[in-house]
Amino acid sequence: MNIQIFGSGKCFDTKKAERYFKERRIAFQRIDLPRYGMSGGEFDSVLRAVGGVDQLIDWNSKHPDITLMKYMDDPQAKADKVFQNPKLMKTPIVRNGRQATVGYCPEIWSSWR
Repeated sequence: MNIQIFGSGKCFDTKKAERYFKERRIAFQRIDLPRYGMSGGEFDSVLRAVGGVDQLIDWNSKHPDITLMKYMDDPQAKADKVFQNPKLMKTPIVRNGRQATVGYCPEIWSSWR
């Protein structure tokens, strides 16, 4: 398994995800999403795995761009906006090769073994 956790240091779900893998002694790589973002290939892989950009957006965020994105029809424009501003993504984003989850999903992670 090659686990990558994209998240923020202030996000409690990211900390829970890290704890989940530490307790099971599964090695992972932590990437600070607001600071480093994602590469284009990683972003495309996550979009395919989670089922589109709408699953990746944190709709409960107080960020002013979220209100604007609720009225956007073009999924490519949404994806470009989210790629440029990683703070709009729901965290943690956990990748295992071509598989990915958004949010805290231990029931899915347990099936990755």
